[in-house]
Amino acid sequence: QVQLVESGGGLVQAGGSLRLSCAASGSIFGINTMGWYRQAPGQQRELVADIADGGYINYGDSVKGRFTISRDKAKNTVYLQMHSLKPEDTAVYYCNAHGPLVLYWGQGTQVTVSS
Repeated sequence: QVQLVESGGGLVQAGGSLRLSCAASGSIFGINTMGWYRQAPGQQRELVADIADGGYINYGDSVKGRFTISRDKAKNTVYLQMHSLKPEDTAVYYCNAHGPLVLYWGQGTQVTVSS
């Protein structure tokens, strides 16, 4: 089993920045991609960004140019640096780790952006 522990959420004013972290522990073999999804009230969960073992990165269209994902493989940790935050970025952010045969989710961390 794999545990994903998220940190770094909180309340920030529009235009501000936050950094999320997600550390994976346990049986991490088989994971080749880590990333972040988010879900706002009444909305579907959507991809924010993910990064694969080979360094390939995907960003959701709404965050391109404002958010940056990075990964420290030695620490089994993925980071999401968020700049120029907008009220519409308000959501619960979930860490995700997956591979061809496995899929794991973190508990989620709330990000609230005030206008």
